[in-house]
Amino acid sequence: MTTIPKLKPLTPQNNYPEFSHIKLLCCDCDGVMTDGGLYYDATGHMMAKFHVLDGMGLKLLMKTGVKTCLITQSKTGAIDKRAEILGLTYCFTGVEDKLTTITQTAAELGITMDEVAHIADDVNDIPLLEKVGFAITVPNAVTEVKAISHYITERPGGSGAVRDLTDAIIRGQKV
Repeated sequence: MTTIPKLKPLTPQNNYPEFSHIKLLCCDCDGVMTDGGLYYDATGHMMAKFHVLDGMGLKLLMKTGVKTCLITQSKTGAIDKRAEILGLTYCFTGVEDKLTTITQTAAELGITMDEVAHIADDVNDIPLLEKVGFAITVPNAVTEVKAISHYITERPGGSGAVRDLTDAIIRGQKV
């Protein structure tokens, strides 16, 4: 695995040449792409709030050739729809074992886990975060995830955190 100092802040004024190696960005959904809140209408239908900055960041990142994916334990149509609208490379919902899914995806792409970045906020992502080359978290993450992550975004999940990361990867791709 790539050796990186623990919990380095992602800031707009810094370049991240190490990010030039990233070929696949995986994003947890609840608490990263969303604010982690669960919203239900009167009929019990669950809704999710996504930030437009994150969506634009993912679109810009895909233009550089980096593959993108959402991976979540949740299984809601809102997540599938968001991935479809953005044109993401992969969307995995209802996944209990994220490490196996992403390891298989990396193998299919012909890349190593050192070329994978994953952004997450909770303990169910720890096995994957421990194996990827670039482990990223958000300020609203649990302590256990912060303890093993390499980088932390300035903005919290659901408020442009993924955009902080995509912008940093794009800057790294240009170095």
